[in-house]
Amino acid sequence: MEKIKHDPYAVLRLPEFRLYISARLCITLAMQIQAVIVGWQIYDLTNDPLSLGLIGLAEAIPSIVVSLYAGYLADMVPRKKIIMVVVTVLMLCSAALLYFTLDISNTLAVFGVLPIYAVIFISGLARGFMNPAVFSFMPQLVTGKQLYANAITWSSTTWQAASLVGPAIGGLVYGFYGITAAYATDAILVFLSLVSFALIGAKPLPENINPQNLKESLKSGLKFVFGNQVILNAISLDMFAVLFGGAVALLPVFASDILKIGPQGLGFLRAAPAVGSVVMAVWMAYHPITVQAGKKMLWCVAGFGVSLILFGFSTSFWFSLVMLVLSGAFDSISVIIRSTLIHTLTPEYMKGRVSSVNSIFIGSSNEIGAFRAGAMASWLGAVPSVVLGGLITLGVVGITAAKADKLRNLDLEPQTA
Repeated sequence: MEKIKHDPYAVLRLPEFRLYISARLCITLAMQIQAVIVGWQIYDLTNDPLSLGLIGLAEAIPSIVVSLYAGYLADMVPRKKIIMVVVTVLMLCSAALLYFTLDISNTLAVFGVLPIYAVIFISGLARGFMNPAVFSFMPQLVTGKQLYANAITWSSTTWQAASLVGPAIGGLVYGFYGITAAYATDAILVFLSLVSFALIGAKPLPENINPQNLKESLKSGLKFVFGNQVILNAISLDMFAVLFGGAVALLPVFASDILKIGPQGLGFLRAAPAVGSVVMAVWMAYHPITVQAGKKMLWCVAGFGVSLILFGFSTSFWFSLVMLVLSGAFDSISVIIRSTLIHTLTPEYMKGRVSSVNSIFIGSSNEIGAFRAGAMASWLGAVPSVVLGGLITLGVVGITAAKADKLRNLDLEPQTA
């Protein structure tokens, strides 16, 4: 068996993949900017950490409810059509948040923060449909499974780069130019994402060798995931790590009450995990992790938990930044390995349904984890919430390492005959 020569720039030579990357960059920038603004705005209006957790819950509930059907739809309807509709909805949501800040609007004065939660709820519906469509659309822009890892690495790098820049932009624009300018920036970026997606050619659906009705199709997607130990264990590991180890929802509390650094500092805290993620993702583009990928994934999720525990105890802005950077670097490895094995092991005609299950496990666990962190912080305080979450993450890693032998022994070594 001869190893394939690795070309880190292979997919970047594909014009439609570059448009996809541009669209992903813009929409992620917009969502990250929006997350910083909404979090600071709601905490400023309520001064209650639980209200921050409710942001995640308002987004997670609709996303979970529609995810399985959204996955089915992504396997039955051309994926670009779904993407165009949901990005349009997200643009309208950004426009609504912008409208609430204008002088002509008394909506928040009358109803408090409820209109913001309503917009986040609608945004959660849209993202529930978008995730499976985007996940399954990307392989249609790439020629051959041998490029999946390369495409996923660059897609993840783009997402992480936007997650790095977006919070800083949101915090700085909000801090220096006001909330209206920050929401306007968000809306413009969503529009640019819509334009980029529109320029990608329509792609036919992959041939479905086993057509099924809605009920059978949903059951087959769930059966595939729960019948594949490697995929199930990888998804479960990430789900529990995000559910218990996430501290992002509480960053406004740390920025305001513990580190006392204001919205500008909050932007840097939000960006810090992405710094580590971008550096690690770029490194992995040149040095993909293949041998003993499962063991390395487990060690990195453990590192993620440790870095969050140290962040929770920190009262230094700079040390907090370093710990968040490390958490992002460790998390990036887990994300890339998990995404690569899902794309590699899942048939093309099932990727919408499988990605919807992945979205329920991983995507929604971000929001539910935010609610968990906010609720626990309101009872115990922000520091105990983060530290306890990190300790539980370490426990999950230990159980997974002991029980999930196929994941522990996973290799992703690309070979040719």
